[in-house]
Amino acid sequence: MEDIRICYIGDSFVNGVGDPYFLGWSGRLSAMNQNRNQKITHYNLGIRGDTSADILARWEREAEARLPKFSINCAVFSFGLNDTIIEKKRVKVSLVNSMKNIRLILGRAKAKYNVVMIGPPAIDNDKHNARIKTYDEAYATVCNMLGVNYLSIFNKLVDDKEWREEVSLNNHSHPTEKGYDMLAKYIYSWNGWWFI
Repeated sequence: MEDIRICYIGDSFVNGVGDPYFLGWSGRLSAMNQNRNQKITHYNLGIRGDTSADILARWEREAEARLPKFSINCAVFSFGLNDTIIEKKRVKVSLVNSMKNIRLILGRAKAKYNVVMIGPPAIDNDKHNARIKTYDEAYATVCNMLGVNYLSIFNKLVDDKEWREEVSLNNHSHPTEKGYDMLAKYIYSWNGWWFI
């Protein structure tokens, strides 16, 4: 049996904020991949409010403490929405700095682990979504340059009625269990995901 360890590193969407079962998409995704041939150890390293700068500062030591050399080690990164939040009339993390942070994070991670990145989701705010879309497209470019598989979930979710309803009825940013279940299934069906 394969000993697979997965760190899901990111923000509140990785953490599963809004899910009454506290699984989010990452917990559901790990459960979907568990089988008789592989035993998955799941680590949720999502912190609500984290930007790319916050994740750059913390991810490496957190992953190293959980991913020993004898196992098959995977790191799933997903963040970016908090970078796009307007604070004091400017985004929290500029697009240039956000791209720089991603290059540093993924460049270091791919030297040690199996790495993929999931882009930031759409929320229930069209002006904010326009900023998220710009960052999402830039992240895809960086990942392509680095040779890291990147799944943009923004375009799937921005016009999805079920997702928008879930987010709207909750806190206008995070879905409940139905939205996280939808997201987990979408990632699971992606050809860039490892364990199909």
